[in-house]
Amino acid sequence: MENKKVAKIFSDIAKILELKGENFFRVRAYEKASQIIENLTEDIKILVQEGKLETLPGIGKDLAKKIEEIVREGTLSQYEKLKREVPSGLLKMMEIPGLGAKTIKLIYECLKIDSLEKLEEAAREGKLKRLEGIKEKTEENILRGIEIFKKGKERKPLYIAEEVAGYFLKELKKLKEVKKIEIAGSLRRKKETVKDIDILVVSPYPEKVMKKFISLRYVERVIASGDTKSSVISSSDLQVDLRVVPDTSFGSALLYFTGSKEFNIKFRQIVLRKGWKINEYGLFNGKNKKIAGRSEEEIFHRLGMQYIIPELREDRGEVELALEGRLPRVVELKEVKGDFHIHSSYSDGASSPREIALKAKELGYKFVGICDHSQGLKVAKGLSEKDVEKKIEEIKKLNKKLRGIKILCGTEVDILNDGSLDYPGYILKKFDLVIAAIHYGFKQTKHQLTKRIVSACKNKYVDIIAHPTGRLFGVREEYPLEWREVFKAAKDNQIALEINTYPERLDLNDLNCIRAKKEGIKFALGSDAHFLDQMHSLRFGVAIARRAGLERKDIINCWAWDEIIKWLKR
Repeated sequence: MENKKVAKIFSDIAKILELKGENFFRVRAYEKASQIIENLTEDIKILVQEGKLETLPGIGKDLAKKIEEIVREGTLSQYEKLKREVPSGLLKMMEIPGLGAKTIKLIYECLKIDSLEKLEEAAREGKLKRLEGIKEKTEENILRGIEIFKKGKERKPLYIAEEVAGYFLKELKKLKEVKKIEIAGSLRRKKETVKDIDILVVSPYPEKVMKKFISLRYVERVIASGDTKSSVISSSDLQVDLRVVPDTSFGSALLYFTGSKEFNIKFRQIVLRKGWKINEYGLFNGKNKKIAGRSEEEIFHRLGMQYIIPELREDRGEVELALEGRLPRVVELKEVKGDFHIHSSYSDGASSPREIALKAKELGYKFVGICDHSQGLKVAKGLSEKDVEKKIEEIKKLNKKLRGIKILCGTEVDILNDGSLDYPGYILKKFDLVIAAIHYGFKQTKHQLTKRIVSACKNKYVDIIAHPTGRLFGVREEYPLEWREVFKAAKDNQIALEINTYPERLDLNDLNCIRAKKEGIKFALGSDAHFLDQMHSLRFGVAIARRAGLERKDIINCWAWDEIIKWLKR
């Protein structure tokens, strides 16, 4: 939780400095430091104690001292001073997708608008377009950005919900009074966004558990407190509900509170056909005698069906398959042998190819794909032809030196507005792996965007289409595509579609994966990592794959090295 605090303070400082028109590189330094700290898997306090802050990329003496002050004092004097110089509402406005610091400053200076509410009201009344430099389309985009921002507040991305739940579980597990504890709800089903968190506990002393729960440091506000159920708002603005249930009903309660609602309705219908009934207290026969409830497996067994993993419980045909014993053997994280999409310091990543390879080896991978941005994406330090040659040579040498890990020298090449690629063929053919992606022109028509992706699929050097819908949670919604055409082009040209596991993307989603699998398309998991700690995110892609019913054979990352090489040479 300390990591989050430090990251937020640095992020806010970057926003304030940008609003004040400070030097771009100073702003960028705070932004980068915020990203690095937020993505750390290690507690920042430990790095402070061990004096290792300056081993982090982008953290020099000055920033290290500031981190130490935040950890020691709980805040930063510079931050407190800066906050007094800018209305707090302007920082909220900085979170609206597509609304930059210059526009916010103009709106504030001319209309004295200093809050999200005032901004939305002014935009709806058409007051913003009266300002020089703001057109009607800009006003419409601001309203759309506010809508996306609000949606992001209603539901949190999976990775945030996991972090919050992990904290509560860790603290509650310390209690000797807690005999069993489990996450339920949409988080257990690994939905890509989560509205609230459900936790179930078995304890002979529920009042002690509840007392501890509502007093935890991460609790911002207590909504309700009772003997067997309490609800709080966490400091990440997520509601967390805790229920204490009897041990004999733990399985039935877990089944019921995991959902989904649609799955529960279908499941109840199966039970009713037998003349039985089911609720959170157990499974009961026609004589109202409890015949199961201690575990979920016991309930499924009693009904003569396969156990359905939580990720599949969405009433998409999984109940019928379980009754017939035909559920897919969905992929598991341990079957993943590597990551196809990581950025190095050659473009906008923080680590060298060697550091990435060693991290991949540490994670137990057999291969790793290092795919830096192409020449046209200047904002991400896209590689020139000279840099490409240098990178290829370095990776060749590493592959000769390193044991137990294979490095694929790749590129994430831009799909240009006309559908051509950012590198000519004579450069593309030098790479082991070519990932094509759209990074701009998001407001083109569905036909234009589809044409770009279809054209990339037809390029003989392309292997994977990255983050196919371009979405970013709370920033940008997915762009429209003619999926039938995209799927056909991918299948005809043996192109894999990426399940991008970058926590703010999770693109493709489960529904699109289900549709693509029906067309016989293969998938590639890519973390899109820019920092080493982001390489842990492949688990989110596995969650999407499991929700879509994907098996090992569907995901190239799970194949043997010889199979991967054969596919790359197809």
